[in-house]
Amino acid sequence: MTTFDTFMSQLKETNATLDFFTNFKKVSSNVSKVSMKLNQLNFLLGRDDLRAAIKMLYAENPKVFSVLDILIAVRQRDKKQVLNENLEPVLLESYLNNEESVIKFIEGTGLADVFRSREIKNLVDYVFGVEVGLDTNARKNRSGDQMANAVASYFKSVYIPFEREINSTELPGLEVLGKDKKRFDFVIKTASKVFLIETNFYNSGGSKLNEVARSYSDIAPKINSISGYEFVWITDGKGWLKAKNKLEEAYSIIPRVYNLTTIADFALEVKSLM
Repeated sequence: MTTFDTFMSQLKETNATLDFFTNFKKVSSNVSKVSMKLNQLNFLLGRDDLRAAIKMLYAENPKVFSVLDILIAVRQRDKKQVLNENLEPVLLESYLNNEESVIKFIEGTGLADVFRSREIKNLVDYVFGVEVGLDTNARKNRSGDQMANAVASYFKSVYIPFEREINSTELPGLEVLGKDKKRFDFVIKTASKVFLIETNFYNSGGSKLNEVARSYSDIAPKINSISGYEFVWITDGKGWLKAKNKLEEAYSIIPRVYNLTTIADFALEVKSLM
């Protein structure tokens, strides 16, 4: 098995692949949900008498203004607050409830200048760009998924069959884990052994890394004590440099700890058991 020092030297800066940066399916879906209203708001673009145009559109369909918040890269579910003219905190969405407030919103946010400028030709295209920008905020959450997806892609490339996100209750003989349900990222079944696999990737340090290492150090011996089962931990990322001691402790307790470099060694052994 790879020495711990070698393992640490192999940790990667990133686990991002090309599909990490923007989830275009999600972006398109979000835009599609508001596209009809955005197309109606296009009526305001290039209007010199913007106030009159807003009043005309509001009389026709006041509901179209419910999507104005996305034009300033805010989602209503975020429940953003702003100070009104009396310096009182109010919900941003409260400006979308009547005609005069809508006009205040458009003027106060600067959207009025954007609408009058004629630089924006289509609000659907504009919001597509806004959604791409907002989606970058989800990259932190995608990092964990990206690790699991990278591992899944690797298993597929070497023709190792697997199951994903399997609860411990679906597997016989795991009563040793107690009443708490445990969901494993991957389960690989061979003729003689079932591997229960957890994956993660950490770009930065923090208390979570210590908690994860401690948790897996506790669960691995329990699983490994059950005939036919073995716990596997595939982890990577430079964040471990700031939690090296706890990882080293776990490395000494858990027989099977791999990173994105040594996963190939694990794959070779799995294939030999099939």
